[in-house]
Amino acid sequence: MMSYGNLVRELPAEVQFPMMNILDQLRGELSDTVTKTDFSRLEGVVSVLGDKTLELAEAQKRTELRVEELAGAQKELAEAQKRTELRVEELAEAQKRTELRVEELAEAQKRTELRVEELAEAQKRTELRVEELAQVVEELAEAQKKTEETLGRVVKRQDRMGSQLGGLANSFGYFLENEAIRFLPGILGRERGIDIRVMDRRFVVYADGRDDEINIYGEGLEDGREVYIIGESKSQFGKKDADRFRKLLLRVSDHLKSEVCPLAVTHSVHPDTEAYAKEMIPGLRFYMSYELKE
Repeated sequence: MMSYGNLVRELPAEVQFPMMNILDQLRGELSDTVTKTDFSRLEGVVSVLGDKTLELAEAQKRTELRVEELAGAQKELAEAQKRTELRVEELAEAQKRTELRVEELAEAQKRTELRVEELAEAQKRTELRVEELAQVVEELAEAQKKTEETLGRVVKRQDRMGSQLGGLANSFGYFLENEAIRFLPGILGRERGIDIRVMDRRFVVYADGRDDEINIYGEGLEDGREVYIIGESKSQFGKKDADRFRKLLLRVSDHLKSEVCPLAVTHSVHPDTEAYAKEMIPGLRFYMSYELKE
């Protein structure tokens, strides 16, 4: 068994001196009251206490080391806690922004739903308008059908009237031609001294088989030479009539191998048209219907 002196020296330095004082005091006190055997037992007890104290000291060292380790871990945990709190704050801010964005999206959704409702109402109005227009179109189609039927009847009546007017025009044209054929021989005899032997309406047939209808055809003698009278009868004489008559005169003159005496009988002719016709047809003479008399 180690002596208490050796045991004390095994203790940490900071407790060696106090322990030695305690032991010296105990030894002084015991030397007066206890026997050697008792002291030896006391020394054994002290030795055991020293061993326990040494174990406690070792345990204290381990505890302090563990405390230091725990302190380091605590520091690391504190740093981690700070980082966690910072991250939590960042997440909180992000959450706020997310919530704000969600609110904005919710408002946008509300506006979209409102717009969709407005468009749906507009669509309903459009469909209603289309139905109304379809009804109007159907009514117009019926009206158009009736109009076409009425127009068809009008066209038929117009055709009948046209035929009737054509008949009247032909009758009137023939009347004007007949009057010209009746009175022109006397008028030409008085004005130009032409002795008319033939005055009628006839067809001239050409060598190629084609023909022209001559409204007023006459043959006679003027100063002892034979002359041909070729006349056109029109209620209203126009420039197109002048063009057609000029071409007719060329064909007839070439067929007869002789010059012809052109004349036109009409109820009305514009001065410009008369000048144009006389320029296109040299020697043309106009006779108004009221001049046809004996």
